[in-house]
Amino acid sequence: LVDGNLGLGLYIGPHCMQMAIDKAKKYGVGFVACRNSTHYGIAGYYATMATDQGCIGFTGTNARPSIAPTFGVEPMMGTNPLVFGLPSTDDFPFVIDCATSVNQRGKIEKYAREGVDTPAGAVIDDQGIERTDTEGILRDMVLGKCALTPVGGAGDKMGGYKGFGWAATVELLCTALQSGPWGEDICGVDRATGKPKPMPLGHFFLAIDIEKICPLDTFKKNTGEFLKALRESKKAPTGPGRIWTAGEPENDARISRTSQGGMKVVAPLQKNMIDLRNSRPGLKEKYPKLPFE
Repeated sequence: LVDGNLGLGLYIGPHCMQMAIDKAKKYGVGFVACRNSTHYGIAGYYATMATDQGCIGFTGTNARPSIAPTFGVEPMMGTNPLVFGLPSTDDFPFVIDCATSVNQRGKIEKYAREGVDTPAGAVIDDQGIERTDTEGILRDMVLGKCALTPVGGAGDKMGGYKGFGWAATVELLCTALQSGPWGEDICGVDRATGKPKPMPLGHFFLAIDIEKICPLDTFKKNTGEFLKALRESKKAPTGPGRIWTAGEPENDARISRTSQGGMKVVAPLQKNMIDLRNSRPGLKEKYPKLPFE
């Protein structure tokens, strides 16, 4: 059990995952729980740390309350990613890193920058109404008047209870072992004043050393063959003509952007970056001209 002392999650996370990997190399399985941390960044990074070292990786983190329980409207759980990573013979590992909600705040902020509505079914307000007004959603989320729906959506017709159960599982693994806070205690803002307050998060990290069970090359071959069969299975006539497995779209994007010398930055985000640079002492001198100016 690691106490992060409210330090930088981007340092605490790699430290904990490497501890889990080192334990796995010695004992076969390594597990590390963490409390009093902060946002640890891309959860899939930690699963990839494990796959790079011949392990199966598993991690999760809680976050500010955003998801309402099935048949509820109050934000009680974070977007709580449940993340797995497995090495393969492919050029990239099989890494599934996704929130346990239909959508997440970052996507809604992206919709706001693009000036488009949030898709129906992703957000519910305190009156039980599904919301699509992006700007209003962002305002009401801060006030606790809107909640994200779990994977499967509101209610149980499309299996929302499944996403609810997974989100609750992650929350428990991030708080029960650690005796850590949850819900309003990690919302990051004083609801009465709107001022920021500490947001002590919990994480967990699990690594399994594959060589303790079977040869790593055998595992990679078995994994690769199955994923190849999935990609080569019959395609939907109305679909894009391709099936992607986890980690593949990200690998495609990496190859494409590397070949282009970088990634596109949309106009609203360009403005945000320019405003940030111009409003902070010393940044204008350090970055007199950004690449897109």
